[in-house]
Formats: sequence, structure tokens, C-alpha cells
Amino acid sequence: MPACARRWNGLVHRIRRLLLPIDSLGPADTIARVVQLMVGLFLYGISLALLVRATLGVGPWDVFSLGIANHLPMSYGTATVVVSGIVLLVWIPLRQRPGIGTLLNAVLVGPAADLGLWLIPAPTELWAQVLMLIGSIVLLSIATGIYIAPQLGPGPRDGLMTGLVRITGWRIWIVRTLIEGTALLIGWLLGGPVGVGTVIFAFGVGPLIGVFLPFFERRRAATASRRRARRLAASAAAERA
Repeated sequence: MPACARRWNGLVHRIRRLLLPIDSLGPADTIARVVQLMVGLFLYGISLALLVRATLGVGPWDVFSLGIANHLPMSYGTATVVVSGIVLLVWIPLRQRPGIGTLLNAVLVGPAADLGLWLIPAPTELWAQVLMLIGSIVLLSIATGIYIAPQLGPGPRDGLMTGLVRITGWRIWIVRTLIEGTALLIGWLLGGPVGVGTVIFAFGVGPLIGVFLPFFERRRAATASRRRARRLAASAAAERA
């Protein structure tokens, strides 16, 4: 094989290992993981739209994005993509490695949120606002479990947190509190909506993700186990033939 071809194949392999940081069980497994990732990210964007439409307060990062959207000619979804891009730039000095899940998270959640805002009307009654708030937090927790389970790379904000934990040696909850507290403060100063929903989001999302993420991780592990068993059976049958 010519040297240029070897170098090209090596580059392709490194890019693949960077963007798909998994031990795939074949094309079908990779496609299934990417599809699950995209479904989870789409639902995550819809959950953010529900949270905004409830008008009872949003999560810290969304306060930041909405604060930016208040001052620049862009939608909430576009501001979310911009914030993700800024966070990814901070990954560079932290030497964090993105996966395809990281990049898709950065570019898909915002447009999905804008689509949700276009489709979902704002409630006019308090009880409807409360139901929408609760529904958005539950859906967001489910969506988080769906898109993390394929293990295709952390989201931009999660990677920022884990990178700072690695660099500083501080505990996760300290770093997360500092990051989200800073985003919340800046967003509030920019006019982002802070309310009771912000508090409920802060204390409700973590425990719910703790319920749904293990569920989807078990489903992903079971699916991988079945595929691995089928490959072994097919290999054994081929050897006997």
C-alpha cells in the first residue's frame, strides 16, 4: 500500500475513533446508536420549548441563552447553538475530546427548541403552566437518558464540567454549581427569565435523570448483548460450515 494511502487510512481511523468513541458491533449497531442519539436530542429540544412556554422560569443555561436572545437579533434556539459553540471553544485549553454526540448536541438541540416554540402555544392558565413545567422537566430527563445511553460523546456543557473537574481536582457538584451559577447570574443580568421553575429545574432534573438514565443504559446494554450473541452464533456457524 502506498505511503499516502496508509496516511489517509490512518487519518480516517483517528477521526472515526474521535467522533465514534465506542466499540461498535457493526454498522447496524452504530446506526442504531446515532438514531437514538438524534431522537434524544430532538426530544431534549422540545422539552426546552415546553419549559420556555410555561413562563415560570427556565434552567440556568437557558436563562443565559434567553438573556443573549434579548439583546441580539437571534432566536432562542440560535442563541442556544451560539452558547454551545462558545462552550466548545473552552474545551480546547481543557483538552477535552468531542464525539459525534457532542457536535450533534451543539447543532440540533437549538433548532428543535425553535421548532417546539413554533408548534406549542403558550398556556393562559396557571394550572396549565404548572403542568407544562412538570411535563417539560420529566421529558427533559427522559431525553437525557435517551441521548447519553449510546455513549457517543458528552454534551458541550457536560464536557466543560468534567474537564474542569479533571483540571482542578474539585468535586463535581462544586464545579457544576459554579458553572451553572455563573451562567444563571449572567443570564439574569441580561434579562433572562428566572422564576420558581428555575428552582424546580435545579432540584428536580438530577433525581429524575438518576431514574431514567440507568433504564436506557440497561436497554442499550441488553441490545448490545443480543447483537454480540448473534455475531458469535453466526461466526460459530460459519466455522462449522
